[in-house]
Amino acid sequence: MDTPKKVKITDINVAMAKAEHYCAYQERSQQEVRNKLYEWGLWTDAVENIITRLIGENYLNEERFAKAYVKGKFSQKAWGRIKIKQGLKLKNVSPVLIKKALLTIDASDYMGALSRLIEKKEATLTEKDPYKRRYKLQQYALSRGFEPELAAEVLKNSEL
Repeated sequence: MDTPKKVKITDINVAMAKAEHYCAYQERSQQEVRNKLYEWGLWTDAVENIITRLIGENYLNEERFAKAYVKGKFSQKAWGRIKIKQGLKLKNVSPVLIKKALLTIDASDYMGALSRLIEKKEATLTEKDPYKRRYKLQQYALSRGFEPELAAEVLKNSEL
């Protein structure tokens, strides 16, 4: 079957209205909005003009996006700081804003989430050898974006 053709937007006012709706639906990074505008067939001058207007009208706020991203990925998906930082870098968020947003994670909540993650995974492991078991748990914590030293500390304290 033929794929439907994408409708190109040529009127800047129509594009602005659609972009406002796109940003109002959920927090977006500037890069996400820029990509969407290019996908709609707009040219560079119009894209930058719309981005500037969206920022001016507070539809687009990179700091607000970064904080929402951190909160969502930590509380919903139980991602660690490393994985969250990588995700924000992929969305072209500035390093200063990434650092500021990561500071919103409470240290005790972070350690609690890591402990719960390890305990949950530990219940599903069938490995009998304690060294292999510990290694698998540490690797799992690392794959979820937690720092190696924190994972080792939790494993040592929980004596799994």
